[in-house]
Amino acid sequence: MTVVHDNLEKTEAKMSAEAVSVFYGDKKAINEVSIDIPTEYVTAFIGPSGCGKSTFLRTLNRMNDTIPSARVEGCIKLDGDDIYASGMDVVQLRARVGMVFQKPNPFPKSIYENIAYGPKIHGLAEGKDELDAIVERSLKRAGLWEEVKDRLQDSGTALSGGQQQRLCIARAIAVDPEVILMDEPCSALDPIATAKIEELIAELNGRYAIVIVTHSMQQAARVSQRTAFFHLGKMVEYGRTSDIFTNPLEQRTQDYITGRYG
Repeated sequence: MTVVHDNLEKTEAKMSAEAVSVFYGDKKAINEVSIDIPTEYVTAFIGPSGCGKSTFLRTLNRMNDTIPSARVEGCIKLDGDDIYASGMDVVQLRARVGMVFQKPNPFPKSIYENIAYGPKIHGLAEGKDELDAIVERSLKRAGLWEEVKDRLQDSGTALSGGQQQRLCIARAIAVDPEVILMDEPCSALDPIATAKIEELIAELNGRYAIVIVTHSMQQAARVSQRTAFFHLGKMVEYGRTSDIFTNPLEQRTQDYITGRYG
């Protein structure tokens, strides 16, 4: 049973999960997780390694579909529509629910092409002028434009790790998503690059529903307004980030926050 703090303001859910379980073959990796994800706040998933937070994150844009043994039960809705319904276009879903991975993974193409690729496939630009505008806007939103505007034809893989991760965020927002999922986006980055990504999350907050999985409690405290604590495949507690860190209601949350395990 998840403990949900009762002082949460009522917000409209952009995405909602109800009694979601994930199985890999016979193994149950996620056990009946229910949560609403609003646009107004950054939501952080925290918990020890292997607790299921990344697995659950991947259910929100059907990334688990790529694993043959994975099976998802329960209901996940985006704007009230079941994303696991048989008629759901998964390519379209992943344009609406973008994802940024732990390791920066730019395409082996130019910086320009990394951003332009998605809008081209989804028919979001009429011609080159519109495409140029999307590329510039996306790079500006990702805080990268000033650093790369004179070398848009250079390879995306030639950028530093932190720049590559911002490029991946720019690539995600180029197709105008409604939700951005971030799976430990800073774990491969140095502190300066991490600070830039955190600033970027703060700037994007409110424009997109953002969910971040992080192993860093300090990061969760800095970037999120809502936190869900996962342990052994269950969501143990969910509430305002400040409350989860200063006044957790569950002993397991308290033990994790104070470093008794993790």
